[in-house]
Amino acid sequence: MPRGSIGRVARRDRESGSGSADGRNYGGLTKEQRVAQRRTRLIDAALELFGSQGYAATPIERLCAVANVSTRSFYEDMGSREALLIALVDRVTTRAVERAAQALRDVHDRPLSERVTEGFRAYLEVTCADRRSARVCYVEVVGVSPAVEEWRREQRRRISSLIVTEAENAVARGETNPRRFDLFALAVIGAVDSLAQELVHTTVPGTEVSLDEICTEIAFVVNSCLAAG
Repeated sequence: MPRGSIGRVARRDRESGSGSADGRNYGGLTKEQRVAQRRTRLIDAALELFGSQGYAATPIERLCAVANVSTRSFYEDMGSREALLIALVDRVTTRAVERAAQALRDVHDRPLSERVTEGFRAYLEVTCADRRSARVCYVEVVGVSPAVEEWRREQRRRISSLIVTEAENAVARGETNPRRFDLFALAVIGAVDSLAQELVHTTVPGTEVSLDEICTEIAFVVNSCLAAG
């Protein structure tokens, strides 16, 4: 949603909280629809603010102002700033995992190293669609709280399961030898995270990191890990 337009569709929600308390239609929308709209506006606002000025520097009041949501509705609909961060990153990474899974299906007949690289390329095309999403997914989400760290561990398990499945399929086809592919997956994920962080932090002209460069390094890491096995 364009900057400055996040809350225009429901200005009347700003001070009225949830609308009718008994869940009846208000303005043609049910309570559940109004809640969903406010949550979407808050997540959009979080992408803009967390991705530009940072999570720690963004107060709830600023999020509410940009999303055009009352603070009462914020706590009712989202609960906390931490929960909003998780909701934002989960929205981005869920789309990214879906794209990665589709990419893996599209290249199912290619060597394992190429499949893993293409899967991560599709994933990064979503998470690093712009500097804001890359900053949120790879920088702002790190070290926030135990709850966010638990979400990150679960996310790593989701991605790892895709890699392990591909590796086990490769063993069945005789492409590679059996090994602890869960550790292999974690090693590759760690490399990807570090490279994506570099993409965010490198701002000096002429030293920027491109997605193609990241994917080249992923291929090198994957091939090195497989060769070592």
